[in-house]
Amino acid sequence: MATADNILRVARGELGYKESPAGSNKTKYGAWFGLDGQPWCMMFVQWCFRQAGAQDLLPALTASCGALMRAAQAKGLWITGGYQPGDVVIYDFPGNNVKTDHCGIVVTALTDGVRAIEGNTGTGNDADGGQVQRRVRSNKVILGAVRPAYDIEEKEDEDVVNYKYLKDVPEKFRPTINQLMSAGIIQGDGSDPNGNGDVINLTHEQVRTLMFVYRGGGFDAKLRAAGLPAAVQ
Repeated sequence: MATADNILRVARGELGYKESPAGSNKTKYGAWFGLDGQPWCMMFVQWCFRQAGAQDLLPALTASCGALMRAAQAKGLWITGGYQPGDVVIYDFPGNNVKTDHCGIVVTALTDGVRAIEGNTGTGNDADGGQVQRRVRSNKVILGAVRPAYDIEEKEDEDVVNYKYLKDVPEKFRPTINQLMSAGIIQGDGSDPNGNGDVINLTHEQVRTLMFVYRGGGFDAKLRAAGLPAAVQ
């Protein structure tokens, strides 16, 4: 599952990793991304998401903190408070003309900042220190964060997660579920003449299954017949 816990598990496994040789910006993250020898804090974040199979949760594949911030803003994934574990936080350090200096993955929200795992940092250089470390950052240097649409992690001893209305479905799934309702693939109870307020009572696993079939093109014929775009072009 694409959960914050899985991302952080990968990131924690990298703690202590250092670029080699020192001062070179040469890392396995840069080699993977294709920009070895370049500042690598964002490439570290992208690598962690890829290793966890969650790369699609980031709004852009980029080595630039600013580009990720702008993509998140455009897609409604940008937040400026209430940080949570798994958020990709972006910093603006004082003393230079760069707006987006550095990034990390939030481990813990603190009263006045966050504790995060960051690539290419160090006590001597916050944004180009050459190592993967845990760092504590004040809200004063935080521009905001990308809030990925993580899966809801269900526990065997908890009740099944159920979505009564379309508005209850997680935002990342909602447009597709709405399309499937419009095409008549999913039907509500008829309580709302406009459809979107109908009681649909879908479990989280049912939504995930519908998304899997949709992405594989299993509903394309019915979508086209309803005049809606198909998943597979």
